[in-house]
Amino acid sequence: MAADKLLLKTPIAFSTSLPGLGSPIPRVAEQLDLMSGGTLRMKVYEPGKLVPPFEILDAVSSGKINSGYSTTGYWAGKIPASPLFSAVPFGPEAGEYMAWLYYGNGLTLYQEMYDQAGFNVHVIPCAVIAPETSGWFANEINSPADLDGLKMRFFGLGGKVMQRLGVATSLLPGGEIFPALEKGAIDATEFSMPAIDARLGFTSWSSSTTSPAGTSRPPYSSC
Repeated sequence: MAADKLLLKTPIAFSTSLPGLGSPIPRVAEQLDLMSGGTLRMKVYEPGKLVPPFEILDAVSSGKINSGYSTTGYWAGKIPASPLFSAVPFGPEAGEYMAWLYYGNGLTLYQEMYDQAGFNVHVIPCAVIAPETSGWFANEINSPADLDGLKMRFFGLGGKVMQRLGVATSLLPGGEIFPALEKGAIDATEFSMPAIDARLGFTSWSSSTTSPAGTSRPPYSSC
């Protein structure tokens, strides 16, 4: 019956064209439809088409939309602990991280984090990707001193580390990063794995400047 069917209108933070980062969510939609026999369906909206990426959490919590797909680290300004559930530099590998979530009370803490912050959402881990490159820079980085004074797009706990090294960090959604680099609004950026960064043009931008350098981190996207 129509009354028994539910459509999840799902804005996403990452384009479905990005392998591993945005590509899992169409698979989730497909499986929801299959496993529910068509009673639970998901309509995926590319970044910015329904809700801006950084507004997804508030939109779900307020009931404006009934689901969303993003990374928890995007809410660091609202929930200081949120980067712990999205990316931990030099932290556990994917298997260890998921074991903690499902068998070590991590998922309970994950939900409690949102509840205690006053958000009316239910969190479900949807995807995990491999460790990422640390960044692309306009000038060659040979020592920590070269980072001092840089303006860089950075994410989560890694951003805190960069700030200690004198970097002025800002968080931008994926679609806004390359224009910011071209305009000189930022001097450097990190985002994801090389295959994803190449899709966004960072490798071609950096090929005329310098090569990537630094550490890696694993982000864990959720909806």
